[in-house]
Amino acid sequence: MSLVKTIRKTLVPIHPEGHKFIVAFFAVSLILGFLWMPLFWIGMVLTAWCAYFFRDPERSVPQEDDYTLSPADGTVSLVSMTVPPTELALSSEPMLKISIFMNVFDCHVNRAPMRGTVEHVVYRAGKFVNADLDKASEENERNGLVIDTGHGRIGVVQVAGLVARRIVCWVTPTMHVDAGQRFGLIRFGSRLDVYLPEGFTPRVTVGQSAIGGETVLAEFGSDKGPVLSRRM
Repeated sequence: MSLVKTIRKTLVPIHPEGHKFIVAFFAVSLILGFLWMPLFWIGMVLTAWCAYFFRDPERSVPQEDDYTLSPADGTVSLVSMTVPPTELALSSEPMLKISIFMNVFDCHVNRAPMRGTVEHVVYRAGKFVNADLDKASEENERNGLVIDTGHGRIGVVQVAGLVARRIVCWVTPTMHVDAGQRFGLIRFGSRLDVYLPEGFTPRVTVGQSAIGGETVLAEFGSDKGPVLSRRM
């Protein structure tokens, strides 16, 4: 394998959303270096972390319409039956909710969990409490999508976290999305909530690591029993 191919395989692409932040971190590092050289190296470490945060790797997306895929990298923090946010207009009855918590070291590019058409996108202002807490889904700033899929309407909610201050969403109503397609990003720590209608069985448990666009969170129409969870 040539050196160029080796470098391309090793280096993970950086999402364009992060370019300005990386440049800003590097510029501050240079300024700090003029004041005291050790500060320059501290700044460079933070610049490297910023580049790592905005990484956007390719994923091997399962091509199965019965699967609900993880919308983000992170840890499964909740698997429960919960009434979805009212602004989604999904249901007044509890739906299967699976939450993925992303820390500041996880890839924060968000991906569509299923193939379908975006019915509507709803933004709601709110607080910035720790995204790992259950109340974050109700109190924090959030942006919700409703996707009409072959197995009914599902909800996907981007929830800002303690240090997150910017939710980015690139899709609009009537757009078609494929499973695993990038649809947004949340800067610096957050969570994703997925709401699924009747017929889906969870395939993950609380505490399990998830990979966006690859890990199967739930399956439709399966006769397998649900995965046992500490918080079901």
